[in-house]
Amino acid sequence: MTHFGTILTGIAFSPNLKANVFETLRLGSLLNAKVVLVHVGEKTKEKEQQISTYCDAFPEFKNQVSVIWKRGKPVAVILTACKEQQANLLILGATRQEKLSKYYLGPVAKKIAKKAPCSLLLLIKPSVERIPCRHIVVNGLEHPKTNNTIQASFEFASALGANKVTIVEEISQSEISIKVDDDKSLEESTLLQEQILERESSRVSTIINGIDDSLKKDIIIKSQGIFGTRGYSIGHYAKIKRADLLVMNKPEKSTFWDKIFPQDIDYILSELPTDVLIIH
Repeated sequence: MTHFGTILTGIAFSPNLKANVFETLRLGSLLNAKVVLVHVGEKTKEKEQQISTYCDAFPEFKNQVSVIWKRGKPVAVILTACKEQQANLLILGATRQEKLSKYYLGPVAKKIAKKAPCSLLLLIKPSVERIPCRHIVVNGLEHPKTNNTIQASFEFASALGANKVTIVEEISQSEISIKVDDDKSLEESTLLQEQILERESSRVSTIINGIDDSLKKDIIIKSQGIFGTRGYSIGHYAKIKRADLLVMNKPEKSTFWDKIFPQDIDYILSELPTDVLIIH
């Protein structure tokens, strides 16, 4: 069963329209998925013609594309469309903070991302011409959702022709409870870190071994343990390694405490290090 059978995205008639549509249609073609384009606003002949022209650039895939025109509030319309169309993947575009060259989700996109009933792909620089996806970084933290996330990541990597996947196990510093104040405690702390890294590597290897070999063909697979704050650490790692895509688990439902103690994903959404795929 594929994780990405139906892809949906909202379209606005802005300067990025062509790039957003091309990215979505190209991805749908690569993943052999249906594509649903949703415009929140008035339907006109000019708009229909513009979308049809863009779809003509993908002649063999054009029949897999449908367009929905609906008036209303963007958040409600997109979320309702996801449910009605049984979307498996929702694509959202990021906003650029020009002075700092940073990317983040705007207020509307962030509301949609928080409530989306499916997986999310957050694009920071959509392009009309295809930009190859070569290196994918995936969260490998110990969690019930991680096995499914890694499986979906290899589906994505295989379809896009990525040649490297790095599984990153984020480990909280709290797991190293030894206070270092002399050579002996330093040695004990170092040994404990090595044991934790070995444990995590073994756990991830078991997950990878369970993935179909056809999805791993021609892909270099690496496992990397890092100590630090969850979410922030893997985002920083993806950025310094210049990964093309970061894949994360979808967080649990938000609670009051999340406003005080941010979830892992909040670090990522506040400043997108690269394109981000969040697996439902």
